[in-house]
Amino acid sequence: MRITDKPPVALPAAASMRDAAKVGAPKAFSQALGQVQQSAEAKSGPLRTVGSGDTLIGLVREQASAQGLTLSGPQEMRLAQRVASDNGIQNANRIFTGQKISLGALQPEFQAMLRTEPAATAIAAAPAAEATPAAAAIAASAASAPAAAPPMAATSGPHPVLEKTLERAVAKGFIPVAEKAAVHDKILQLASTHRFAPDDFARMTLMESDGMNPRSSNQRCHGIIQFCDGPDRGAASVGYRSNPKAILGLSVNQQLDLVGKYFDDVGLKNQGPAGLEDLYLSVLNPASRSEPQASAPLNIPGPQASSLHVGRDTSAPITRQSIRQGLVQNASERLAQIAAPVMRLQGLRAARYDESSFR
Repeated sequence: MRITDKPPVALPAAASMRDAAKVGAPKAFSQALGQVQQSAEAKSGPLRTVGSGDTLIGLVREQASAQGLTLSGPQEMRLAQRVASDNGIQNANRIFTGQKISLGALQPEFQAMLRTEPAATAIAAAPAAEATPAAAAIAASAASAPAAAPPMAATSGPHPVLEKTLERAVAKGFIPVAEKAAVHDKILQLASTHRFAPDDFARMTLMESDGMNPRSSNQRCHGIIQFCDGPDRGAASVGYRSNPKAILGLSVNQQLDLVGKYFDDVGLKNQGPAGLEDLYLSVLNPASRSEPQASAPLNIPGPQASSLHVGRDTSAPITRQSIRQGLVQNASERLAQIAAPVMRLQGLRAARYDESSFR
């Protein structure tokens, strides 16, 4: 556990209560140091030691149940990814016995849910004595409230990479403004059905098609996730075996329907909650998903984009770890470029408005 908060008092080299006692530190100093340590531990949240058979989703579900909440599958997946990120875990599907994991990030998420989620998220069957006061209050208020609309089959929560990718796609003309909301909702539905993070889908398209360019092509592979030609490749699996390039005539919204068919064909939803690497490998080379080791070379033919290789060296192998690093870095670089063009476009529009106002 890393303690990043600076203590409010200057500490000597003896940085623990035991060492402070050895040098004769005053009682007040020891108390202050103990308060600092307790405060830091409270902020990082409880540390859970992973036991045999534990999974991140299981730990999230356990913590939610203790708060009187029942989470949907997409919510469990999103929070498991959040815990993984906070603990520096590269693959949320892989934790090991004896590992210590901080679950502090879950508490603010749960509190927000208790304030805003409908009573259906509360554990209705739990005895009243075990329910939290907040959950009981929500259940009581909802009993007399109108029935809420059924939730969409989509992953909940903010998706900043997806949102920025869609903004960029609109600015580049890949997606008409009028279709942006429909594209957004369809991606969330795909994410819920096939059990992946919406932000990871955006990262994948930023690598494959410059961020959802429906006309992206390298002559053999086409569209937003690069459906490739060949009898056993992506274009064939979605019904375009005889004319793969016809995919380029479809909009992003239409191509997303093909994405759903392709993910069904390669069994993505059967992989469990798919991390970024498994999602991308499902498109690049599904057979390589069977290799679980993060640093093991994957049997992927031919040089790919340099950022996918270890050290960005096309003569080096591709690994799960290099895929994750490459996709994350590529997304960061491409999305960092969106601000300047959008600002220039807005400036041009403003200038044209000013000119027309004085004619």
